[in-house]
Amino acid sequence: MKTKVYEYKNCSTCRKALKYLESKKVDFENLPIRETPPKKTELKKMLGYLNGDSKRLFNTSGGDYKELSLKDKLPKMSLDEQFELLSKNGNLVKRPFVLGENFGLVGFKEEEWDEIFG
Repeated sequence: MKTKVYEYKNCSTCRKALKYLESKKVDFENLPIRETPPKKTELKKMLGYLNGDSKRLFNTSGGDYKELSLKDKLPKMSLDEQFELLSKNGNLVKRPFVLGENFGLVGFKEEEWDEIFG
Protein backbone atom coordinates (compact mmCIF):
# COMPACT_ATOMS: atom_id res chain seq x y z
CA MET A 1 0.00 0.00 0.00
CA LYS A 2 1.34 3.39 -1.00
CA THR A 3 1.32 5.93 1.83
CA LYS A 4 -1.68 8.25 1.49
CA VAL A 5 -1.33 11.87 2.55
CA TYR A 6 -4.55 13.86 2.86
CA GLU A 7 -3.67 17.54 2.97
CA TYR A 8 -4.93 21.05 2.30
CA LYS A 9 -2.80 23.20 0.00
CA ASN A 10 -3.29 26.38 2.08
CA CYS A 11 -2.22 24.68 5.31
CA SER A 12 1.33 25.62 6.33
CA THR A 13 1.64 22.49 8.49
CA CYS A 14 0.70 20.35 5.49
CA ARG A 15 3.32 22.09 3.35
CA LYS A 16 5.99 21.39 6.00
CA ALA A 17 4.89 17.76 6.15
CA LEU A 18 5.08 17.35 2.37
CA LYS A 19 8.57 18.90 2.28
CA TYR A 20 9.58 16.53 5.06
CA LEU A 21 8.32 13.49 3.12
CA GLU A 22 10.04 14.65 -0.06
CA SER A 23 13.33 15.15 1.84
CA LYS A 24 13.04 11.55 3.11
CA LYS A 25 12.27 10.31 -0.44
CA VAL A 26 8.97 8.77 0.70
CA ASP A 27 6.74 7.50 -2.10
CA PHE A 28 3.28 8.83 -1.32
CA GLU A 29 -0.07 9.64 -2.87
CA ASN A 30 -1.13 13.22 -2.25
CA LEU A 31 -4.90 13.74 -1.82
CA PRO A 32 -6.75 17.04 -1.35
CA ILE A 33 -8.60 16.56 1.95
CA ARG A 34 -11.42 19.00 1.19
CA GLU A 35 -12.33 17.40 -2.13
CA THR A 36 -11.63 13.79 -1.13
CA PRO A 37 -11.94 13.32 2.63
CA PRO A 38 -10.78 10.01 4.13
CA LYS A 39 -13.27 7.15 3.80
CA LYS A 40 -14.94 5.67 6.87
CA THR A 41 -12.72 2.58 6.63
CA GLU A 42 -9.63 4.82 6.68
CA LEU A 43 -10.96 6.80 9.63
CA LYS A 44 -11.59 3.57 11.55
CA LYS A 45 -8.09 2.34 10.74
CA MET A 46 -6.59 5.66 11.91
CA LEU A 47 -8.59 5.50 15.13
CA GLY A 48 -6.75 2.29 15.97
CA TYR A 49 -3.42 4.13 15.67
CA LEU A 50 -4.76 6.89 17.93
CA ASN A 51 -5.64 4.47 20.75
CA GLY A 52 -9.35 5.02 20.19
CA ASP A 53 -9.22 8.78 20.85
CA SER A 54 -11.67 9.96 18.20
CA LYS A 55 -11.28 13.64 19.12
CA ARG A 56 -7.75 13.47 17.65
CA LEU A 57 -9.32 12.83 14.22
CA PHE A 58 -10.89 16.31 14.31
CA ASN A 59 -9.43 19.65 13.29
CA THR A 60 -10.54 21.28 16.56
CA SER A 61 -9.18 24.71 15.60
CA GLY A 62 -11.05 24.85 12.29
CA GLY A 63 -14.00 27.08 11.50
CA ASP A 64 -16.34 24.20 10.61
CA TYR A 65 -15.65 22.48 13.94
CA LYS A 66 -16.53 25.67 15.83
CA GLU A 67 -19.50 26.51 13.58
CA LEU A 68 -21.04 23.09 14.24
CA SER A 69 -20.43 23.42 18.03
CA LEU A 70 -18.67 20.06 17.99
CA LYS A 71 -16.82 20.79 21.23
CA ASP A 72 -20.15 20.27 23.03
CA LYS A 73 -21.70 17.71 20.65
CA LEU A 74 -18.73 15.36 20.12
CA PRO A 75 -18.83 13.64 23.53
CA LYS A 76 -22.49 12.68 22.93
CA MET A 77 -21.99 11.42 19.36
CA SER A 78 -21.49 7.77 18.43
CA LEU A 79 -18.39 6.78 16.49
CA ASP A 80 -20.57 6.08 13.45
CA GLU A 81 -21.95 9.63 13.61
CA GLN A 82 -18.43 11.03 13.94
CA PHE A 83 -17.15 8.98 10.99
CA GLU A 84 -20.13 10.10 8.93
CA LEU A 85 -19.32 13.77 9.58
CA LEU A 86 -15.60 13.37 8.92
CA SER A 87 -16.05 11.35 5.74
CA LYS A 88 -18.35 14.03 4.28
CA ASN A 89 -16.43 17.17 5.34
CA GLY A 90 -12.66 17.18 4.91
CA ASN A 91 -12.43 20.53 6.73
CA LEU A 92 -13.27 18.68 9.94
CA VAL A 93 -10.39 16.22 9.62
CA LYS A 94 -7.08 16.89 11.41
CA ARG A 95 -4.43 17.39 8.78
CA PRO A 96 -2.20 16.21 7.43
CA PHE A 97 -3.89 12.81 7.71
CA VAL A 98 -1.37 10.11 6.75
CA LEU A 99 -2.08 6.41 6.38
CA GLY A 100 0.53 3.83 5.50
CA GLU A 101 0.74 0.05 5.49
CA ASN A 102 1.26 -0.27 9.26
CA PHE A 103 0.95 3.25 10.63
CA GLY A 104 -1.19 6.35 10.82
CA LEU A 105 -0.35 9.95 11.68
CA VAL A 106 -2.45 13.08 12.15
CA GLY A 107 -0.88 16.51 12.36
CA PHE A 108 2.83 17.04 11.85
CA LYS A 109 5.26 16.55 14.71
CA GLU A 110 8.68 15.90 13.24
CA GLU A 111 9.84 13.68 16.13
CA GLU A 112 6.79 11.40 15.67
CA TRP A 113 7.35 11.28 11.93
CA ASP A 114 11.05 10.47 12.44
CA GLU A 115 9.99 7.27 14.23
CA ILE A 116 8.23 6.16 11.03
CA PHE A 117 10.28 7.72 8.25
CA GLY A 118 13.58 8.52 10.08
